[in-house]
Amino acid sequence: MQAKKILVVDDDPYILMSLEFLMKKSGYNVMIARNGTEALASIKTHQPDLILLDIMMPDVDGYSICKHVKSKKDLKHIHVIFLSAKTKESDIKKGLECGASLYIPKPFSTRDLMKQVNELMA
Repeated sequence: MQAKKILVVDDDPYILMSLEFLMKKSGYNVMIARNGTEALASIKTHQPDLILLDIMMPDVDGYSICKHVKSKKDLKHIHVIFLSAKTKESDIKKGLECGASLYIPKPFSTRDLMKQVNELMA
């Protein structure tokens, strides 16, 4: 069976590295994108099963990426988990309204994150 694909999107290199390591250690095939433009290209090319997505990025924000994914018939099956420092109720509501499966505020527990990723990928 082929490993499930996860796309990690964040403009913070430390978060990218740690999430990439964590997901690979758990047996997932991991791609990374450092901004929204790279993320959109990677989604089109690789069609990941799940996207770990930051909201605040320099070019295309996470909300726009999530809306794009959920508006395409061939992509809308992809799970989106927002990982964001934006913790206001209105931000979380907006993220879930875009179609995200989960919205996890930063800082987050990697153990809890892995548990939720594994549940979505099961």
